Amino acid sequence: MKRLMIMGAGIYQVPLIKKAKEMGIWTIVVSIPGNYPGFALADQVIYENTVDYEKVLEVARREHVDGIVTAGTDVAVITIGKVCDALGLTGLSFEAACIASNKIRMKEKFEEYGVRTARFRRVSFEEESWETIRDLSLPLMFKAVDSSGSRGIIRVNQPEEFASARELVRAASHADAYIVEEFVEGEEFGAQAFVYHGKVQFILPHGDYVFQGDTGVPVGHFAPYQLKPEALEDAKRQLEGAIRAMGLDNCAINADFIRKNDKTYVLEIGGRSGATCLAELVSIYYGYDYYEKLILAALGEEVDFPQAQAVPNASMLLRSDRDGIIREMVNENEPDPDICEIQFDYQVGEEVKKFHVGPHRIGHVVTKGETLERAVDKLQEALRKIRIEVA
Repeated sequence: MKRLMIMGAGIYQVPLIKKAKEMGIWTIVVSIPGNYPGFALADQVIYENTVDYEKVLEVARREHVDGIVTAGTDVAVITIGKVCDALGLTGLSFEAACIASNKIRMKEKFEEYGVRTARFRRVSFEEESWETIRDLSLPLMFKAVDSSGSRGIIRVNQPEEFASARELVRAASHADAYIVEEFVEGEEFGAQAFVYHGKVQFILPHGDYVFQGDTGVPVGHFAPYQLKPEALEDAKRQLEGAIRAMGLDNCAINADFIRKNDKTYVLEIGGRSGATCLAELVSIYYGYDYYEKLILAALGEEVDFPQAQAVPNASMLLRSDRDGIIREMVNENEPDPDICEIQFDYQVGEEVKKFHVGPHRIGHVVTKGETLERAVDKLQEALRKIRIEVA
């Protein structure tokens, strides 16, 4: 029996665990202790911090794992690279993982390889940022270099906001510096992709529904994302250039873009599949189980990514506008072939957070349709029939 190490036991790793078990694979789930749903599903649980790559490598050696994988989070990507390099497993390299997990190194690689991206500066937490970034044009984005899930990112419109923004970023980071980049005014979108044995297997652009808090946070997605042919080719060129610049191979790709005047600016690239129902988006659009593909690739198996079909689909996170306790959850939707999934992450009586970043989600809805318009209409209809009361 193949033995697969899955990094994390949270809501975004649950589909990986379930699919691996369906495939007859022994699942070893690694996570810090906590109220994580993946623990109850795993064949074996290892209580270790997924960022402690030396300890996780010890466990991987001891357990003779055949592969290591995660979904929806950047936290464990460096550890995956370390284990893959040390044990000769199929996955991204430690060097590529380090670049993908550090926004400064990533942006420097983009600059070196000519990938279109916003102008930026590296700033130490101990120095006054104004002198370092005075040649950048407002508004600016202050970003922690080592965070994920939109944590430690804030838009700054005036110099008077610099100090408070720096402290917000510092609180979300373990690094000694952060990144400041010019805000590119345009439309946010993204792409899912996979690179395997040196070849980009597919690139699927998708539109983003964005929650505007301190910064834009994706709360849903849709595909297809309509681009003019020349704009689509430009987006693909920029993504392929970013993949080469970072040295990514044998991994899923989660890309965040801004489109301005039909030109794509690369915000950042993750060496893993996207969160917020993005793996589901790929599965529905292409007609295969993307989680199965992630698992097969991590085990070094031969895997193809057929693109014979294109099923429009849309998704949205369920969110709360306040901190509190769930008093009521009602889903009045009838079974419908175009409602792919309605999921609640919490139960009545449990505590939830006011939505600021992706992990504050309390569930999701995924729909499809013959056209994108019908998929979106079905999504809105399904959302109207869901009632969640938080007190």
